[in-house]
Order: sequence, then structure tokens, then C-alpha cells
Amino acid sequence: MANFQHKNLAGGRWQTFTFAQQMGNIGSEVERAINWKQKGNAEQMQKALDRGLELFDLTLSDRRLKYPQLKEVARARELVCDFLIGDNEYKSDDKFLNKYFLDFTVLARS
Repeated sequence: MANFQHKNLAGGRWQTFTFAQQMGNIGSEVERAINWKQKGNAEQMQKALDRGLELFDLTLSDRRLKYPQLKEVARARELVCDFLIGDNEYKSDDKFLNKYFLDFTVLARS
């Protein structure tokens, strides 16, 4: 577990979160990455992206999730990578991605 940035979450705590909580937490890291990218700080953007990708991967390994949710997570991961470090082939933007994840945060809090 030494390679995990979120050691406590990787140790099993992540699987105690609801799907909405997981996606909302991923969204926090994605939002940080977007903010750092907009500020032109590639190093901090990459660090936030790496933390977000780790959370995506923890979610993808959550055995409670079924196909529709796993597909959603994998597609969101792909969009985030395409936007932040790819060629933005899907024509995403920061407003769309932030709103997408904010919806999960709102759901998790309700």
C-alpha cells in the first residue's frame, strides 16, 4: 500500500462510501486539477490528476458496483484524462466537468 497517496482510503475505507460520495470526492481532485491547469501550473495539475486517477481506480475496483456504474466511472475517467492531458477529442470543458461531479456531491449530501 506504500504507493497509494490515499492510504487510508485504499486500505478499505473507500468501499464504505456510497457511489455518489466516491464520485463527489473524485470530483474534488478533478476540480483541483482543472484549477491548476487554468493557472498554468502543470506540476500541481498533474499531482491533483494523479490523486483523482487513484480514486477513479479505487472506485473501479469496488466490487459493490455493477456494469452501469462501472461504465459511468470508466467513461468519466476517460473524459477527464482527455480534457486535462489529452487532445480534448470529446470537446469537454471545465464547466461541464465541474457540474458533472458537483451533481454527485449534491446527491451524496442529500
